[in-house]
Amino acid sequence: MIESLLVANRGEIARRIIRTAKRLNIRTIAVHSDVDADLPFVLEADEAVCIGAAAPAQSYRNADAILAAAKERNAQAIHPGYGFLSENAGFARTVESSGLVWVGPGAEAITAMGDKINARNLMAAAGVPVAPGTTEPVADVDAAVAAATEIGYPVMVKAAAGGGGMGMGVAADEAALRTELGKVQAFAERMFGDGSVLLERYFPRVRHVEVQILGLADGRVIALSERECSVQRRNQKLVEEAPSPAVGPELRERILAAAVRAGEAVNYRNAGTVECLLDPVTGEFFFLEMNTRLQVEHPITELIHGIDLVELQLRIASGEHVEVNPDTHGHAIELRINAEDPKRFLPGPGKITTWVEPENARVDSGYTAGNTVTPFYDSLLAKLIVFGADRTEALAKARAAVAGFAIAGPKNNLPFFAELLENPEFLSGDYDTGIVGRMR
Repeated sequence: MIESLLVANRGEIARRIIRTAKRLNIRTIAVHSDVDADLPFVLEADEAVCIGAAAPAQSYRNADAILAAAKERNAQAIHPGYGFLSENAGFARTVESSGLVWVGPGAEAITAMGDKINARNLMAAAGVPVAPGTTEPVADVDAAVAAATEIGYPVMVKAAAGGGGMGMGVAADEAALRTELGKVQAFAERMFGDGSVLLERYFPRVRHVEVQILGLADGRVIALSERECSVQRRNQKLVEEAPSPAVGPELRERILAAAVRAGEAVNYRNAGTVECLLDPVTGEFFFLEMNTRLQVEHPITELIHGIDLVELQLRIASGEHVEVNPDTHGHAIELRINAEDPKRFLPGPGKITTWVEPENARVDSGYTAGNTVTPFYDSLLAKLIVFGADRTEALAKARAAVAGFAIAGPKNNLPFFAELLENPEFLSGDYDTGIVGRMR
């Protein structure tokens, strides 16, 4: 087993990783920016190193500073969490070439799945369903118009190097395509340094369902279960639940088998997620992307399986033999508590003057009273996770937990969740990715 671990992240996920590592008697090293010095993850680690200023490029995306901290503190391994450098193949490769253990998939798998066009083509070759779309970057606007005519409108315009719900636009006709193509290309060039764009069929009513996979040290790939992630704003998730209310036994068998094929196609190791779009009418599903890291929403899978995914990550990275019971029980729901306006979902940072967590719920938080939420990073404050014997019980616990969570100072979206948990469409389980728009 790994004996010392540097956590190359911040906030709730750094705190989450540190918690499991300490339970396994692994020495933990936190790295942090200057504005994060008093956050809980820094104080709870065995050691902490300030690696730069607030801007991510000077701290959490500064690979040289992170590797220098690992060398200085004799870290044996690096866990990247999610975001920042977690899906940076070059960083993963450098970590391993430096003689450190990378707690994640190999650089080859990260590279293969990082480009959305390459990923689509690989999945299609492996027999994983993909939506109709382009097999190479669109060369120019005329090529895009020709491709869209063949695919059929509406189409999704996507940055090939994008992820996390960023770098996408929808075009219902040629005029909209010409506008969206330029916008997505410019955004992709600015954000990802790569303006390549692909087109896919856009499904107006669709559900977002994903499968947790584990690539084991012995070479096997297993699929645990699915998560429903259709409550989104700006293509970014707000609520996840497991199992999905839309997935029955026959569909579950098909979608889990496809996820295993996806992992095997890239010799996947460690934890990852295969994301799919599901047509709730036909039961067809299509590969969306593979996230080559731990997902934000991993706790709901942990609860229905009775496992610790971070522990499994560490054991797999250590080369240990791992067995996981695929059986599930109960129902789990996760709400992403963000520092943002509950109506327009615009960021609202500030100093936290009140922070009272609810009872009878799991709270994976990055902050506490007295901390300041700065504008430099993602707005996620905490994840509120509940578990029940069934979906009805989980929903009741979620309502009680939202009512019992008190936050003052920065803006927060708790009022939105109170509204959602009374929404008939959401309560029925028959909802799709357009639900937030219909509520607004």
